[in-house]
Amino acid sequence: MPEISSRIDLIAPRGYCAGVDRAIETVERALDELSPPVYVRGEIVHNRHVVDTLTARGAIFVATEQEVPEGATIILSAHGVAPEVHANCAARRLRVIDATCPLVSKVHAEVRRYATRGATVLLVGHTDHDEVIGTSGEAPDQVIVVEDVEQARTVEVTDPNNVALTTQTTLSLDDTTEIVQILHERFPALLMPPNGDICYATQNRQDAVKSAVAAGADLVLVVGSQNSSNSNRMVEVGRAAGAEAYLIENVDSVDPDWLTGKHRVALTAGASAPEVLVREVADLLAGRGFDRTGSDTPSAEGVIFALPREVRVS
Repeated sequence: MPEISSRIDLIAPRGYCAGVDRAIETVERALDELSPPVYVRGEIVHNRHVVDTLTARGAIFVATEQEVPEGATIILSAHGVAPEVHANCAARRLRVIDATCPLVSKVHAEVRRYATRGATVLLVGHTDHDEVIGTSGEAPDQVIVVEDVEQARTVEVTDPNNVALTTQTTLSLDDTTEIVQILHERFPALLMPPNGDICYATQNRQDAVKSAVAAGADLVLVVGSQNSSNSNRMVEVGRAAGAEAYLIENVDSVDPDWLTGKHRVALTAGASAPEVLVREVADLLAGRGFDRTGSDTPSAEGVIFALPREVRVS
């Protein structure tokens, strides 16, 4: 059992970002307002609890738009899709509700703009991530995905004087800084967006983890699904800062051995994890003698994205 001085620190900001909140509310409103069935292409966000909850309400999740009956309603996930998907939806006369995060849509627009100039676009990210698949599809013959430092050192482009850079939004600055530096050194004319592509929420949650470890946290628990890129990055940031850190799906994932000898547990959640799961973990730790401290407000970032027009209340 922990000593009396041991405590839980509920980190803020944590949990839903504006893009995730928008995507989930889009599905909820579609279920309430439109005639069922409502199909969703892929996981609306990368969180199993969210997907299971929406499935129980009647959403039907499919791997591709080709599985949706002609003329039905389909919601596109927050991660964005390639233009080919929109074309397929049109061919099947599907009613499309696009829940793509506006920050991801911004990266898509950047790729289109750079590609129109004939540039080779270097996309820093993970090849198999839904967001990168969709972004690459904007100009598949001109986009090259760069996953790590080694690829940054060896990637070849047609014209070194016509190269642009974009980034998967859910990475961390720690992930990308060295890669971007290498690419700049190799391609001095490299074009890139003035404000960068990494999501504000991704960076804010990572910074909060760093601050918690700097303040004395010796264990970081991040609530999120295994396929959540931003949640995995938060764990990596915690470990790099010097704490033990683990990604947990829910309260059942907590290993009691992790708590042995720990005096301050920083509890947080990835941008697609609901607060209810955080509260359950906090209750478990409190039951084991940890004092609850930190913020009861998951996020006060002040960012709100308008819903797709198809589900806005008149």
